[in-house]
Amino acid sequence: MRIVNRHPSSPMRWILGLLPFILLLLVYMAASEARLAENANDKLLPGITKMADAIQRLAFEPSKRTGEYLFWQDTASSLTRLAMGVGISALIGLIIGLGNGAVPLMRAKLSPLVVAISLIPPMAILPVLFIIFGLGELSKVVLIVIGIAPFIIRDMQARTLDIPSEQLIKAQTLSANSWQLIQRVLLPQLLPRLLDAVRLSLGSAWLFLIAAEAIAATDGLGYRIFLVRRYMSMDVILPYVFWITLLAFLIDWGLRLISKKAFPWYHSQQSQGGQS
Repeated sequence: MRIVNRHPSSPMRWILGLLPFILLLLVYMAASEARLAENANDKLLPGITKMADAIQRLAFEPSKRTGEYLFWQDTASSLTRLAMGVGISALIGLIIGLGNGAVPLMRAKLSPLVVAISLIPPMAILPVLFIIFGLGELSKVVLIVIGIAPFIIRDMQARTLDIPSEQLIKAQTLSANSWQLIQRVLLPQLLPRLLDAVRLSLGSAWLFLIAAEAIAATDGLGYRIFLVRRYMSMDVILPYVFWITLLAFLIDWGLRLISKKAFPWYHSQQSQGGQS
């Protein structure tokens, strides 16, 4: 059998998926042991035990200054900002993207503006956001919205235009008005695609969140990483980076699970089309 026609079984998929992570961990442990053998105080590649001690101290021992559990406080602050930014972006993306795709007059008015905004590097206007919205939570959420909402809008607009016109013509022959077309024909087909767009934009959302927290915040995962970097505290930075990656993976997995449960017809079509 040709290799292009061979598909791994479910257990084999798990093994093949975990194998690169195990190899990376082994490479790291070997490199760490080699550096620590030369210098026991080396901070660049701390051992697993030292990183576990750092997380134990941050996650399960209250701060002497504030009395808070810093690890969980940072996680809650970052997730709150991320949820607000991504949620608002998804809502804006759905409304404007659907409107642009369904209503030619609206598309003619707003589409050039959305394209122009999407081309602005969000990090370049970060100082402007801090001047306008201050150093509080609002500026961090706005940065995420400016960073990912234009992408979601353009994706929703394109997805709306991809819907076969025969469906719209058929609905209109059954006396459907514009609102009924949007509500009953377009919206149900766009919702699973909206979840896909949100999943694809999560990486950028985390990037903007970490950048905003690094510059102006008093808590959060990005704030903690940039706070301890001056001390070369890799035993804190590396676990935080791993934790952010794990959170991003769990959010992506959760959104995919919700999409599968809520829109089984969509994933059935994707499977038939050969998409994952």
